[in-house]
Amino acid sequence: MEYREYSEEARRRRRRREPARYTTHFGDGTLVRLLPIVVWMCGLINASGFSEREFLTNKEIETIQMNQEIHLRVKFYLQFAELRLKTAEERLNGVEPAAGDPFELLTPEEMLDGYYHILRSTMFSLDDAYKNPDTRVRSKVQHALKTLKGSTEKALVQLDILKKIAEEKKDEKLWDLVNKAIDITQGAHEGAEQGLSKEPAPPAKKPNTR
Repeated sequence: MEYREYSEEARRRRRRREPARYTTHFGDGTLVRLLPIVVWMCGLINASGFSEREFLTNKEIETIQMNQEIHLRVKFYLQFAELRLKTAEERLNGVEPAAGDPFELLTPEEMLDGYYHILRSTMFSLDDAYKNPDTRVRSKVQHALKTLKGSTEKALVQLDILKKIAEEKKDEKLWDLVNKAIDITQGAHEGAEQGLSKEPAPPAKKPNTR
């Protein structure tokens, strides 16, 4: 791959790229088609170089297995994703991992790849849950969408910090991974907003006639 200069022209070229879009059921019964998610994601997985690695720790896998309801599953997935961004920033700023840290041997690039895979799994989990006709599940999906919206808003701020660090270090590989993470985060945030915008209003309370 030709080295990309971190010039103003390079940044303009990057900004002109079409942002990633996603196929999602969030928000209504019809499929919202923006761009094919599978084709786009397969390209990113192959480009990342880390697709064969396990992206959750054993303890995280156990937590997900014990919390299968969609709003809890999404909550913990996003906590794990946020931890990877925090840890990546700490590593890049020279903070040494504590003894026994499950991420001790992982690089910032692997943290970003793990973040991407976790957010991808979150989106697929939400998509599957929305197809469930049970109204009790649907209310939990709305709860999960609110969690996703808030988490992705915070993540975009942190990813912008990571992008600046990559530019300062002139690290192309890191810069590319940050931008891929930004793309999927923006798509997840957009999907959450669309779903929440179609959330039905709560039923009006009946007047007390007594």
